[in-house]
Amino acid sequence: MPKERDEETGKYTENYPLADFIAALESYDGGAGTQEIADKVGCAYRTAHAKLTELEKDKLVTSREVGNAKLWRLTESD
Repeated sequence: MPKERDEETGKYTENYPLADFIAALESYDGGAGTQEIADKVGCAYRTAHAKLTELEKDKLVTSREVGNAKLWRLTESD
């Protein structure tokens, strides 16, 4: 399936909004691995990792290494 482009800007349209990754994490109480999130959103592992890393830079999620994988959690709100 070819990617769609915005007719005005020529940029590719967003197929996987960040909100989808937040919603996927919310569905897991104790956090989830990258592949679990990718499966829930319906995207590739690399896409999920990139989006989760973006959310981590924005301090909306945190991660920690567990073996050779990352466990992602939503940031605690006060």
